[in-house]
Amino acid sequence: MDAYVALARNTIESYIRYQKRYRPTREELTEEMLSSQAGAFVSIHEKGQLRGCIGTILPTEKNLVMEIVRNAIAASTRDPRFRPIEVWELPYLDINVDVLTEPEKIKSKDDLDVKKYGVIVEKGRRRGLLLPDLEGVETVEDQISIAKQKAGILEDDPFVTLYRFEVIRHV
Repeated sequence: MDAYVALARNTIESYIRYQKRYRPTREELTEEMLSSQAGAFVSIHEKGQLRGCIGTILPTEKNLVMEIVRNAIAASTRDPRFRPIEVWELPYLDINVDVLTEPEKIKSKDDLDVKKYGVIVEKGRRRGLLLPDLEGVETVEDQISIAKQKAGILEDDPFVTLYRFEVIRHV
């Protein structure tokens, strides 16, 4: 199993079973996880359906290990769209971890590609993010529309700032 996914899975299982934050051993971690900072999303699916997804656009912790642990706990217990995961569900969960590059401001939607780039749509204090290469999101227009919905920005509002980012997806 990928080290990033193993960390997220072990964190979720420890927190759901024992209400304890997982403490990985040094052998479980990669040098990159320990030495780099980045935004990261932990996505949880159960039987093909989204069950939780929480992440950070920019790093908030001292390394990726702490970023993933924090977001794995939040995705499994505090995603407002879902009830917290229960112990009986643990064997049925598929988990992935997306590590984000730093977002870059773009001039137009022509600079996007739904398979390669995630998008951030921003207006004032409202901000919505959509990861790249998601099932059912086929066009840039779909991607921007969903990100606007998440941010509470009107669909036809043309005055938004767009950012793009790439991810390294761990499955």
